[in-house]
Amino acid sequence: MEFGVYTFVETRRDPLTREPAGVDKTFADILEQMEFADRAGLDVFVLGEHHRPDYAVSAPAVVLAAGAARTKRIRLTSAVTVLSSDDPVRVYQQFATLDLLSGGRAEIMAGRGSFIESFPLFGYNLDDYDALFAEKLDLLLAIRANARPVWRGEHRAPLNGEGIYPRALQDPLPVWIASGGTPQSVTRAGALGVPLAIAIIGGEPARFAPLAALYREAGRRAGVAPGALLLGINGHGFLADTTEAAVEAFFAPYAEVMSRVGRERGWPPLTRAQFDIGRGPRGHLMVGTPDEAIAKILGQYEVFGQNRYLMQMAVCAQPQTAILRSIELLGTVVAPAVRAELARRKAVA
Repeated sequence: MEFGVYTFVETRRDPLTREPAGVDKTFADILEQMEFADRAGLDVFVLGEHHRPDYAVSAPAVVLAAGAARTKRIRLTSAVTVLSSDDPVRVYQQFATLDLLSGGRAEIMAGRGSFIESFPLFGYNLDDYDALFAEKLDLLLAIRANARPVWRGEHRAPLNGEGIYPRALQDPLPVWIASGGTPQSVTRAGALGVPLAIAIIGGEPARFAPLAALYREAGRRAGVAPGALLLGINGHGFLADTTEAAVEAFFAPYAEVMSRVGRERGWPPLTRAQFDIGRGPRGHLMVGTPDEAIAKILGQYEVFGQNRYLMQMAVCAQPQTAILRSIELLGTVVAPAVRAELARRKAVA
């Protein structure tokens, strides 16, 4: 199983104006986290894309390229590239460039995004929300397969064999589809035979098991080899040497973020009782000691049989030292223990 961390790169805010402040320091911190994750032996580092003041990264390929120059082996990917409001030609070119700069470590995780600011920003109609993603994913995969694609759609000018360069070092450049639980997206990923990442940000992970089954069934019906259907599970978590330290570092900023997003979407504020349920054995939060995370990830594996696990640790205002320690524990304690146990189970099966 691959292990990694992902982050939306929250900004610091001026207490009076509420505008982003110290964004240069924010980027310095994220580059340090990339280096630390690489040294800790993690497999993947992942950046979100947003177009709003509470998040710093609107151009993940640029930040990942800076990280590529400071890392050696860790894979670098978006989560997600908001493909619906972007141009697949430019997306491919940017990540192919990142792939060349990093020695073949780039990936694209495409999705519709959890916010909608990019649609009016780039002149797209929200009524075309689903059609835009389907069409642009089709174009991205066509570009990945052919440097001179011939393609026509409804929401972009056609391509008639124009060359799209540079080409990625990896052939094919990995493209994942990310889903927060939409059956349509899950089925599409399976039918196309591309890897799927399921984001679990609430509820019991076991409730998402039908989505994994739907993904694999769609792939089977499309004639995709089972080994090509890679599944990732993404979720919130934070590790420390004691449970109390993990909770202290994570609960307050996590509650602030979830409550802020909740106000926009009509959800009630997150309570401590809800947080504690999420930390429980059947909950979605990986907040605690390495031993607690090992047990929960192995429990998830029994449900999903996933190939990758990504933990979103950094949310809102947290000490950099605590984030780095959490990264270190995931890479040097949790990942080796889970892999060893899965290897043991395979050997005795």
